[in-house]
Amino acid sequence: MSEIYTVIVVILGILAVSGLFVGVTNDAVNFLNSAIGSKAASMRTILSIASCGIIIGVITSSGMMEVARSGMFNPGLFTFHEVMILYLGVMFANIILLDLYNSLGLPTSTTVSLIFCLLGSAIAVSIFKIGNDPAIGFSSLGTFINTSRALGIVSAILLSVVIAFTCGTIVMYISRTIFSFRYTAMLRRFGPFWCGASLTAILYFALFKGLKSLMTGHPVVLWINDHLLTALVGCWVVCSLVLLFIQLFKINILRITILSGTFALALAFAGNDLVNFIGVPVAAFDSYRIASAAGDSTMLMGALAENIPANMSILLLAGVIMLITLWTSKKAMHVSQTELKLAASQEEDSTAQNNSSVFSRTIVRAAMQINNAFEYITPKGLRARIERRFEYEDIEHSGAPFDMIRATVNLTTSALLIALATSLKLPLSTTYVCFMVAMGSSLADRAWGRESAVYRISGVITVVMGWFVTALGGFTIAFVVGLILIYGGTVAFIIVTLLCGYMLIHSNFSKPKKEEERAVRQAETNEDVIRMLREEVEHTMLRASKIYDRTLLATMRENRSELQAMVKEANQLFYQSRDRKYTLMPTLKKLQMGDIYAAHYYVQVVDFLNEVTKALLHIARPAFDHIDNCHEGFTSDETRDLMAINDEVEIINRHINTMLREGDFAEIETVLVMRDGLFERISEAMISELSRIDSSKTSTRASMLYLTILSETKNMVLQSRNLIKSQQYFLQHREEPKKWIK
Repeated sequence: MSEIYTVIVVILGILAVSGLFVGVTNDAVNFLNSAIGSKAASMRTILSIASCGIIIGVITSSGMMEVARSGMFNPGLFTFHEVMILYLGVMFANIILLDLYNSLGLPTSTTVSLIFCLLGSAIAVSIFKIGNDPAIGFSSLGTFINTSRALGIVSAILLSVVIAFTCGTIVMYISRTIFSFRYTAMLRRFGPFWCGASLTAILYFALFKGLKSLMTGHPVVLWINDHLLTALVGCWVVCSLVLLFIQLFKINILRITILSGTFALALAFAGNDLVNFIGVPVAAFDSYRIASAAGDSTMLMGALAENIPANMSILLLAGVIMLITLWTSKKAMHVSQTELKLAASQEEDSTAQNNSSVFSRTIVRAAMQINNAFEYITPKGLRARIERRFEYEDIEHSGAPFDMIRATVNLTTSALLIALATSLKLPLSTTYVCFMVAMGSSLADRAWGRESAVYRISGVITVVMGWFVTALGGFTIAFVVGLILIYGGTVAFIIVTLLCGYMLIHSNFSKPKKEEERAVRQAETNEDVIRMLREEVEHTMLRASKIYDRTLLATMRENRSELQAMVKEANQLFYQSRDRKYTLMPTLKKLQMGDIYAAHYYVQVVDFLNEVTKALLHIARPAFDHIDNCHEGFTSDETRDLMAINDEVEIINRHINTMLREGDFAEIETVLVMRDGLFERISEAMISELSRIDSSKTSTRASMLYLTILSETKNMVLQSRNLIKSQQYFLQHREEPKKWIK
């Protein structure tokens, strides 16, 4: 047998490790976010409990591997060579697709990715077989492919999105109406029974989803299936009594319920989704063993359809890799933050990250109209009582995005929906259920106020559309890669392997500049907030000075590529400043003990910074458009005047940056005098330009660009001077409130 197959098996093994890393990074959000979002325990405790669930789930996952072996295609119609190429195409496409989604911070479904990558690669190999055998027509393509599974997954997407969101909304609304945000007293009275029901749903989920393969045919499971209602009621009574006893010792039973749910979801994740990460490499390894024993690479692989037990050593190794990834992956936290930001209370809103859309605005307007109609028909007294139940109060004082009541609802509803769907043999995606339940509970909990609703709905729509695109993207990538590999032979195999290897290494081990700039820094005190802002001001002004200088020089030299780079940098600087402005309220609330003087300073500086970067962008964009459209450049007189103005701006910026860096504002009056002199020179330059226009010594477009640069330069310097003055005033008068107010 050719050594190329050994190389393929090794590559698939490496990709399996990478697949585990990418898969855990993507799906950890499903079982971690309720505990993380409510701060039910320390991160170490949460990860430890999830790790236990993963290990048990891995051990019980053996029976799920048949999905990769024969779930989407008929292996008895493919040769060993074709099966190996098929699996290689699946892994290349699957890893690239999932890593792309994780880099964008979007949760997606590894199940959908696996199924549609298998489908795409199998169709590519089937087309190759049909094309090389005149006796087989394209009408027989259906005999090679199991299309019913793909249709089941598509239906699962629709079911998961609609049912999970609706159930999450209803259960959360009822739960909040019962307990309110001031839930302490109600929890003492009814908590054991409510948490007992939650724990019952979680145990039912763990039994029918997480341990399904291990307990199939067990007498206990059969009895539960035959007496489901009796079993659930009995379990609820036992769980309620146990929790009632535990509550007598002043132990928070909500934490127990949340951590139990985290364990159950992690168990199900490892037990059922492991096939998404290593199922294809394990199936390829089984194919290699079968073909090696027969010594024939052209044999048909019908043996793959048989029940082949998975190698326990491989499963345990996969479990270890999953645990290492869970504890060390920073991308997993990035994906978690996407859901947490969408589910957080209004105080933690970050609307700047999602733009509104026509669809989201339509939904919000419709919801407001429905709410108005509901309020109209609801008696005033009842409406007032309900409103009091939803008055927000942070009794936990943990700074968590949401409280433990909502975390319990998220876990319980998700577990119950998945368990019921599994027992009824309905295909529901764990990712879709967990995410949409969290979104539904956020809506019902009134975390989405009028100030943030359209942006959050846009964020949810982005994620949901990403799930649908996963199917199309996975199928397309796998189909193309499969065709390249099956038709291109060894040369194509080497090229695609090197290309995918580069993409994976670059994605997982490099630290893009944008990622570094987005790094979240925590501010605990007023001094932290002010120190961070001073650093940002200094950094922004330094970059603005360089961009302005390079933009003017590139415009005079008609350097298109340099201007394009400057537009990109100016645009990035502006949006960073704009994001800071739109996230003003959460930062102001971090200024402790009502420090209105620090808050006043922060508001002023953020606004001045935004204006500086806006003026800079209004210089760079028109300059690039002018040169990009091949318009006539500046005349020698215009160039000379601009060079003189640029020199003066550079001197002013140098003084400003020095004062910001050293905190010494002794030269602020000097900057004021220099600013006035610059404004006079700008006025003179404008008058000179108008005279040149009158005598037709310059083109119209060049004159418009010239005047735009002068006008925006004036705005930029004016706001820069206001910025430095505000900072000086704050630092000198911070301890003298009366002077500050004056």
